[in-house]
Amino acid sequence: MRYVDLHVHSNCSDGTFSPSELVSYALEKNLSAFALTDHDTTAGLSEALAAAEGTNLEVIPGIEFSTEHHGKDIHIVGLDIAYQSEFFQSQLQNFQDSREIRNKKMIAKMQEHHIDISWEEMKNLFGDAVWTRAHFAEYLRQKGYVKNMDDAFLRFLGDHAPCFVPREKVSPSQAVRLIRDTGGIAVLAHPVLYHLTDEKLGALIQSLKEEGLIGIEAVYSTYLGYQEDHMRRLARHYDLCISGGSDFHGSIKPLIDLGCGRGNLKIPYSFLDSMRDRCAQRHRHF
Repeated sequence: MRYVDLHVHSNCSDGTFSPSELVSYALEKNLSAFALTDHDTTAGLSEALAAAEGTNLEVIPGIEFSTEHHGKDIHIVGLDIAYQSEFFQSQLQNFQDSREIRNKKMIAKMQEHHIDISWEEMKNLFGDAVWTRAHFAEYLRQKGYVKNMDDAFLRFLGDHAPCFVPREKVSPSQAVRLIRDTGGIAVLAHPVLYHLTDEKLGALIQSLKEEGLIGIEAVYSTYLGYQEDHMRRLARHYDLCISGGSDFHGSIKPLIDLGCGRGNLKIPYSFLDSMRDRCAQRHRHF
């Protein structure tokens, strides 16, 4: 059986492995393929693809768009994206601009809560990586404001915490359309984590399917058995493919390993085959 991991992050967003190190680790783990899906950036793809040349490992060009839906962060994974196209990169810039606006607002809120933080200090620590809330959590930990990442999200950065700022303007539908229009595979990432009612999650899935959604991330590191079963049923109900991924970040999420999550995650290559077939059928249809 060939296994893959369709949700992986490098240090070009909030992971701790470089793209080249991910390739080496994926080979060590005997994966057939992995998708590099950094948040709102494709900066690591060229390095990862170059590192995999001459090996039997397939690097799938990917991305994870962070979008906003009714005040909640909703993530859309794109697989087999045309990341080198001028159109894709021009649209991606809009997503990145939205994140920068949000980050500036979060810094302002943190300053209001008597946290000594500035754009310049974040830049010194994290450079040109695409900053996520994990970067702010790490800043708080390093500066002694919190004990760990969980503490940072509970006290300051979580969806209901005082320094949280939702993303502006960029919607899940926009992300799905961009992936669809450039020939890629759009997947709704880790739906369980959004804590939506069945009615609201169903409405979201239906609306995104109409825009070109191909899959649901039904196999994921933190799901309990009944949650995975529920996501698989949703995929069948809406006639969508099943995707899966560890959401590997390296030491940022130390209990989650590449390819196997918390130890028993297994994502067969057939998941990727099915999504690629569905994507090809859609393009033939249109």
